Amino acid sequence: MYSAGTESLIKQAREIGEEELQKFYSRITKQLTGKEHGHDVIDSLQRLHLIMASTKYTRRLPVELHQRLLSLCVSSSVEQLTVLTSAVLRETLPPSGPGQIYTLHDSSPLTSHTAAVALSQTGSKEDLSALSSLLLRSLEGRPAGILSHLHTLPLLNTIITYCPESLTEDHVTLLSKRLVDWLRYASVQQGGVASSGGFFTGPRIRQPGPVVELDGCVCGDFFTVLCVSQAFSDDQWMNLYSFSLLRHWLITYHNVADGNNSTDADDRSEVDGSVVSMVSATSSSSRLLPPKERLREKSFQYCQRLIEQSDRKALKRTDTELQKACLVEAVRILDGVCLEDAGCVYRAFPCVKSLFGRLNSDLSCGRVLLPIAQFYLNHGETAAVDSECVWTCVFGVLPAECFNDPYLAHETLSFIRANQLQLHSSVPLYTRYFPNLLKFLAWDSPGLVSDYVDVLPSLVTAGTAVELLHSLLDLPCLTAALTLQLRSACFPVSEPGGRGLSSLEAFRSPAHRGLFLFLLRGEAGSGDTMDRLSVLHDLLMEAADWSRVIQSAQSVPVLLHVYFNTVTTVSDERLLAQLVLVLLERSSLLLNIPKYTAEIHRSVDTPQHTNTSVSTHTTTH
Repeated sequence: MYSAGTESLIKQAREIGEEELQKFYSRITKQLTGKEHGHDVIDSLQRLHLIMASTKYTRRLPVELHQRLLSLCVSSSVEQLTVLTSAVLRETLPPSGPGQIYTLHDSSPLTSHTAAVALSQTGSKEDLSALSSLLLRSLEGRPAGILSHLHTLPLLNTIITYCPESLTEDHVTLLSKRLVDWLRYASVQQGGVASSGGFFTGPRIRQPGPVVELDGCVCGDFFTVLCVSQAFSDDQWMNLYSFSLLRHWLITYHNVADGNNSTDADDRSEVDGSVVSMVSATSSSSRLLPPKERLREKSFQYCQRLIEQSDRKALKRTDTELQKACLVEAVRILDGVCLEDAGCVYRAFPCVKSLFGRLNSDLSCGRVLLPIAQFYLNHGETAAVDSECVWTCVFGVLPAECFNDPYLAHETLSFIRANQLQLHSSVPLYTRYFPNLLKFLAWDSPGLVSDYVDVLPSLVTAGTAVELLHSLLDLPCLTAALTLQLRSACFPVSEPGGRGLSSLEAFRSPAHRGLFLFLLRGEAGSGDTMDRLSVLHDLLMEAADWSRVIQSAQSVPVLLHVYFNTVTTVSDERLLAQLVLVLLERSSLLLNIPKYTAEIHRSVDTPQHTNTSVSTHTTTH
């Protein structure tokens, strides 16, 4: 929330009249005409930026003011003025009319601010291509001059995201060469560190020592993002930045190359891939490889080095999280490299398999296990390895133990959404895990219901249809059971001075344990639902007004529509008749949540062209 004063300033900026705004433009233009730019100019630029940024639509400045701001942004030696003018210009549209779009020329001093302005003001492919050339040319300087241009890499990343066709083959080759140098050949000595000297001698430059690993050991001859230093040198900074955009760049230059050489790409892919892999694996030097293939090889080596470093016990907890984040990126890069060159699969799989064996029992590493699962899904058949243990972990253990982890829930559902067809063909047991996968939804229905609208159809098969329908209708019960499971683990059996929950006592009671175990099952298999369903509903009566349970119930009608739209495409008349019997049986066997029963009846009775068969069978019975 903004403070009252800030809210007032934003309101004034939004409500400024057009006449007053034009006068303000004229005043700033006159201020910028002078040779001296003092505090009054800075105050005016700050107010102008607030006006530009606080409105929901983009304004266009007068041409003269726009040109003066551009000139000041490029030529000013005062950093505050450069920052303010570039911030204002990024919030504006380029001037209208021919020849008014701003483009950096070879003589323009390229900084992160001027490059950002040029990126926001360019529009055509030619402009973006020219800007790409300038950005890449700025990275050809001496190592000592690199640090001032570090932000050009993210800007270049933005260009290849929104306009990859602006990159030429020369651009791709140039940056591929530079990335190879930054990734593999960064120095392993710390940058210069100033130490306090005597009164007369002043500060001294301490002799740089070697870079160290996260566990404190001296680093070898390969610097990576997981190396520690009191002060990084310029080439080490470029190493860090290069890794941050490496995966995106590999994908983009591969697509650009495909687009520029589509005529013979298919003919050469199978042959060249295996040849490059053999050369990379057996040659003492990869310098004979073309730039793009050499970058692929160095990327492969870099990721293998990261996986090796992740096995070291970090001295700081934050570094442990950094290890996990780097592992996620490293496995994804290896996956991308292997997709481009199938010959790399046999070199990468032992490393990835060993990593899975090390992490699969550590629930805190769930975010790393999903990229590993993607790697197995894409390359398991090529390497002829058994992947069942991976799917048992990803679809079995993780949802059961980490259903309340929002990041893991999002990543798991994104993984399923991206690979639905491949999971159906390559992972036969995938649909059997739907009781586990529904736990994410039961715990966080508002945040995940849109994801399940896409995921649910892949779980509906002739073998799961009946049990899945029961599970959807009992989703609020599952939410209550998960809540009780967490509460039972976090609190003692009896709470001194407090009033216990009868449902929690029932959850702990051996007499009712079977009912809750069925709700919390990990795999399908019964084909139906439990007996004594009414008993379960009575035990969970007090959960009917829990906010999480109510939210879960509100998502069920939406998912029932998706279910009925899908089930008619996978079932025959016998299965449809069985589903009708389930609907008749369950019409009065629902958890007594306000409006829930009425909403379920309305969802079932709503005439839709895709669930007409179900409605017809209901009428017949």
